Amino acid sequence: MENSTAAPANKEPTPVKLKFWEKVGYGVGDTASNLYFQTFLYFTMVFYTDVFGLSAAVVGTMLFVSRLFDAITDPIIGALADRANTRWGKFRPFVFFFAVPMAVMGVLAFTTPDMFDDTGKLVYAYITYNGLMVFYTLVNVPYSSLMAVITPNSMERVELSSFRFVGTFVGGLIIQFGTLYLVAGLGQGNDELGWQLTMGVFGLLAVGLLFITFVSSKERIAPPQHREKTTLHLKDLFTNVAWVMIAAATVFQLIFIVVRSSAIAYYFRYYIGEQPVHLLGMTFEPTMTTLNSLFLGLGSAATILGVLLTKKMARVFDKKLTYVGCMAISSVLSLLFFYLPPESIVPIFLTNLVVSFVWGPVSVLQWAMYTDAADYGEWKNHRRATGLLMAISLFAIKLGLAIGGGVTGWALSYYGFEANVEQTAEATQGILTLMSFIPAFFGVLCVACMVVYPLNNKTMNDIEEKLKERRAAEGTDRPNQDTLL
Repeated sequence: MENSTAAPANKEPTPVKLKFWEKVGYGVGDTASNLYFQTFLYFTMVFYTDVFGLSAAVVGTMLFVSRLFDAITDPIIGALADRANTRWGKFRPFVFFFAVPMAVMGVLAFTTPDMFDDTGKLVYAYITYNGLMVFYTLVNVPYSSLMAVITPNSMERVELSSFRFVGTFVGGLIIQFGTLYLVAGLGQGNDELGWQLTMGVFGLLAVGLLFITFVSSKERIAPPQHREKTTLHLKDLFTNVAWVMIAAATVFQLIFIVVRSSAIAYYFRYYIGEQPVHLLGMTFEPTMTTLNSLFLGLGSAATILGVLLTKKMARVFDKKLTYVGCMAISSVLSLLFFYLPPESIVPIFLTNLVVSFVWGPVSVLQWAMYTDAADYGEWKNHRRATGLLMAISLFAIKLGLAIGGGVTGWALSYYGFEANVEQTAEATQGILTLMSFIPAFFGVLCVACMVVYPLNNKTMNDIEEKLKERRAAEGTDRPNQDTLL
């Protein structure tokens, strides 16, 4: 009779350091995900109103209902992935095998069915958009969970997270700078055709990138084995102090991001305007659009630099202290935007560069800390629910996105903002407040949560050693039985 508890003699020990190609392979998966997420963020509303032909109120209701539905599917899919067992592991099969349906549904969601009346088009929009969101979640939740099982080493996961966020920004740049050019070029004046073909291009690119993630990644951590089947309860999450604190911090962090990001366009259009720039003895006279684009572009470059330096900063200063310090710096410096006059272009840009730079480590460490919380939960409860943890963590992100959007709109209304007119002094003050005091307030709340967060580098090293000993005793600290293509 075969001894199921004995480790195969020909199995190699779990590698501590991941190869460069595996880190790149994991990172491009988020490039694929962001081809859709960034499209949702920037273009879904304008497509459904200006191309598809639905009213803004109807689209708003559809997106609201869909977001609630999406929030429900996240933990369900996370739990489904946790229970999956295939020759390729738990999470990798979801990442690739649902990529093709996601690509197909992406084309359908951005196809305008002119043969339907208004009611038929609305029903079509609900079905295809929600279908796209389901397939997106079937790919993205397991993809996020994959990082926790690629390596048991906490610092390696920080670097994986860094590669992931480089992939995120690459996907964002493709969408921000390429989408409208593709729609115009492929559609040749027909926006309905242009959007359909553009989503086809993005779908093909996403499938290729997710295939790279699938073949280059390897799941090395198996869940603890038990004599009896155990049920994973939500109480495992809510008694996990590390997860509770990073989840709460994520909500406040996302509110910070959404409020400040949403305010930038108002800041340049209604406050900065067109200002001459005096630099190195020369004077430039860029348009307001150019200033806005440079503000965003240079900020993104600074953020990528912060991402690339995150692992070194986390090693030198500790992950927790790096997160807290960067969040605190961004909150304090954001206050300057309230006081800098519109002609102070160089100080405004320099302040934004620093704020953007420190956002790199915050974004990276957020995901690394979620995987640390998964280790902490396994160590504490002798159960591992990585997919469920990451799914509900994504809900925290969606909650932050929703609240952040609401705060921005409510604040603009409160200060008397009116579009496309010269703003009153009170409305201008409201725009400056959205660029400064409001995000800073939520940044301080984020810092407060992370001060309570219990895991630092030393604690994680101790937990890693204890889990390694436990997994070795249970025969689970070895590569899964799968084949890399």
